[in-house]
Amino acid sequence: MNANPPYEELEEQVLALSREAERRRSAENAFHRQKAYLEALHETSLGLIDKLDKEELLETILDRAAALTGTEHGYIYLLEPDTGYMQMQMGMGFFKGQLGRRVARGQGMGGCVWESESPLLVDDYQNWPARIPDKNLDRLRSIVGIPLKSDSEVKGVIGLAHVDEDKRFDSEVVTLLQRFAGLALLAIEKAGLYAEFRRELAERKRTEAVLRESEARYRTLLESSPDPIVVYDINGVATYANPAFEQTFGMSRDELIGGRIDFVPEENWPETREAIEKMLSGQKVTMFETRRLTRDGRVLDVQISSTLYHDADGKPAGNIVILRDISAQKQAERQLQEYRDQLEKLVAERTAELERANRALEQEIEERKQAEVSLQKNQKDLRAQSHHLEEVNTALRVLLNQHEQEQRGMSEMVRRNVEELVRPYLVSS
Repeated sequence: MNANPPYEELEEQVLALSREAERRRSAENAFHRQKAYLEALHETSLGLIDKLDKEELLETILDRAAALTGTEHGYIYLLEPDTGYMQMQMGMGFFKGQLGRRVARGQGMGGCVWESESPLLVDDYQNWPARIPDKNLDRLRSIVGIPLKSDSEVKGVIGLAHVDEDKRFDSEVVTLLQRFAGLALLAIEKAGLYAEFRRELAERKRTEAVLRESEARYRTLLESSPDPIVVYDINGVATYANPAFEQTFGMSRDELIGGRIDFVPEENWPETREAIEKMLSGQKVTMFETRRLTRDGRVLDVQISSTLYHDADGKPAGNIVILRDISAQKQAERQLQEYRDQLEKLVAERTAELERANRALEQEIEERKQAEVSLQKNQKDLRAQSHHLEEVNTALRVLLNQHEQEQRGMSEMVRRNVEELVRPYLVSS
């Protein structure tokens, strides 16, 4: 009996051993490849942890993803919430010239991954029905897209591609990239938080600088104001007084700050309380005229404007009071009033004199009118008398003429009579 197995059986055993060896080699290769992927993934995660600049981080993510998958071509889309699009914010290799490209949901590889929220592997991009109809993309062959997903929301897409026809991505690459995408998104969100923190910190510093500048400017204005200014807290305790306040009222800041200022005359408290209540109700107190006492007991006429200021929670924290010494103005007003009163008295007296003069003038005018009427009557009588006299004069002239004629006639007759009587005597002699 032959103890050796037949040839066919040996051949089958050899083939089985060969298949087992091949399977073991494949498993070993897969193990080594998986180990290499995991080591690369670990190194990648360590490399991403300390990247806080967004652009540098995106570049590092894309470089590591390309190195893990054996390609030189890749991109990263990030969602723009304000526009409703995804924009390519980082690209390498073929996609470096595509920076800034925007895709809508369902458009191209990035849009389809965004819409499906799942990885997508395309071996023949040129003939893929959902490709973007752009001739600039004709070189693309195998392409894979992985969503950057957080809280059931896609924040972006990592895409990697081959431009050589003989190169393809497999399911292991997809699985690896899914793990990598989770780490990448954490790093991106961390960088985003850091960037936001830096922006907030910078904004806070700018705000603090503006506040300091504003405070310095307003303090300069307060310190240089010619009007007395005092700041109270909500309890009426003085927290600030400017130099003009010290100079006007003769009180030093050291004795003013931290206490109440007792400079309201007793008779002016009612109107002062009313003004305080008005201010606390939210109304502005403007140009309120009252009186205040100085350290040496002088009473000043003042004009007060006051307004509330609020704390960070919007609650009233105190009030700012601006006082203006109007004593000289009030004195001038009193003198002016006295002058006006005197002037009005003089005007009244002058008016009375004018009224008396007017009455006298009216009486004189009336008398003159009466005299004129009398004169006109006298003139009329005079004209009548004159006319009568003219008639009498005419009659007298007529009579005189007649008398003269008669007298001349009588004289002639007398002359003739004399001649007749005398001539005989003259002749005889």
